[in-house]
Amino acid sequence: MTADTVRILVSDPIAADGVERLRAAGEVEVSTGLTPEALKLKVADIDALVVRSETKVTAEILGAAPRLRVVGRAGVGVDNIDLEAATRHGVLVINAPTGNTIAAAEHTVGMMLAMVRNIARADGSMHQGRWDRKAFMGIELRHRTLGLFGLGKIGFEVARIASQGLQMRVIATDPLVTQERAEQAGATLVDFDTLLAESDILSVHVPINDKTRGIIGAAELARMKAGARLINVARGGIIDEQALADAVTDGHIAGAAIDVYTKEPPAADNPLLGVAQLVLTPHLGASTTEAQDKVATDVADQIVHYLAGGTPGMAVNLPSIQPEDMARLEPYLELAEKMGSLAAQLAGEKVSRVVCSYAGQLRQADPSFLTAAVLRGLFSHFTETRVNAINAKLVAKGHGVTVEERTTTGDLDHTDALLVEVVGEEHLTIVGTQFEGQPRITRINDFRVDMEPKGLFLVGQHKDRPGVVAKVSGLLAANDINIAGIELGRDHPRGHAVMLIQVDDPVDAELQRAIRAEAGLDSLRSVTL
Repeated sequence: MTADTVRILVSDPIAADGVERLRAAGEVEVSTGLTPEALKLKVADIDALVVRSETKVTAEILGAAPRLRVVGRAGVGVDNIDLEAATRHGVLVINAPTGNTIAAAEHTVGMMLAMVRNIARADGSMHQGRWDRKAFMGIELRHRTLGLFGLGKIGFEVARIASQGLQMRVIATDPLVTQERAEQAGATLVDFDTLLAESDILSVHVPINDKTRGIIGAAELARMKAGARLINVARGGIIDEQALADAVTDGHIAGAAIDVYTKEPPAADNPLLGVAQLVLTPHLGASTTEAQDKVATDVADQIVHYLAGGTPGMAVNLPSIQPEDMARLEPYLELAEKMGSLAAQLAGEKVSRVVCSYAGQLRQADPSFLTAAVLRGLFSHFTETRVNAINAKLVAKGHGVTVEERTTTGDLDHTDALLVEVVGEEHLTIVGTQFEGQPRITRINDFRVDMEPKGLFLVGQHKDRPGVVAKVSGLLAANDINIAGIELGRDHPRGHAVMLIQVDDPVDAELQRAIRAEAGLDSLRSVTL
């Protein structure tokens, strides 16, 4: 072996085919069950490290690996890898987020069948020596309505199986999917309220983030049909566990099938564990031989491609860039991501085009890193894929979103500024810059504002007339919602205005509807930055 030999360490068990594919890039050593001290010694002269969830790739481990170029996670989650340290050391982190698509989709369908036919409870009864046929009357799925909250890769496959194989009516809510794409899976797109109202069975297929956490709570469950059922094989925390347990116990919800939990493994006092009508499994969505083979080969192929000079499609952190470029761009990366997040929350659904324009010193560096930050903020609300400078445009393309980058000598209100234009259900433009080292939003469409993009906001548009602010603040006060700050912008006196109200506590959908109606607002959205 020479100093130029590429060395790859596999420190967790992966499928044999994955190990064999890695040999195309260099010498492969499989050494599992290493202590942190032993791993620290092993990584001193390796170029690539392949892990699953057992190995902890800490900042200390990364600091002991001067040759390390890439860490591959044979699976989706990268919580066991210090991404910030990896980026600081110039180490690319990649994963295999699509390898479990079929496994998760099939588990969803299996959970649905087990739930409606009481398979798990009947099996338990038989093993206890009982013959309780009358106790386990089920329902048929044919011609019933399956609602999918999320129509990404897994949701799409569930829709296809349910519509074509089970002859179910499938409806779905997904802000990035067109009706044409939905129809390919046999689904019809509807809004969230319709999804709740019409679903006989509601299955969750969205990422967990500030927008989706607890989005199906007591109020949403109450709006569902009496006797409806739910499935969650996505992420714990999207469905409020206590609210679900209560709704099933009181009989409004007939049952649920849950594979993921807010805390895993769930604590002994988790309210779901005591409800007999629930089908519960220990996060088995990706637990198939085929899925584990697929994630191993996917990550192996990406590592081989990257070590040969290519760009992998599933990178989860930013690559290293030239120090002079980073010096120019670093102060604006947080701003760009916040602008993308704000755009996602204000522009509505079905984003089709994103244009990023750069002025001043931002024109002097490669803008792709800032564009990636904008897209990361935008897509964080719609996908679990981690977006960075390597895969940002690929992710956008996969969602049917056109991305353009421009430099401009035109007036963006400030010398060094970034303009983000998003075309979706609404046409939205946002301008941002830095004031004394702090990110600021200075324009939303035609309205000049001064917004520090941090915290919870209500963003409302209305006709510029007296009394609007008083009505909104009065309703918030009446509901014990504290206001942290108010920023107003308008196009001209008595014209149109935007109101940015920073609040200390979340404002639920019912109160938002009441505020919009009482104050006569044209629109009102809740934004988390």
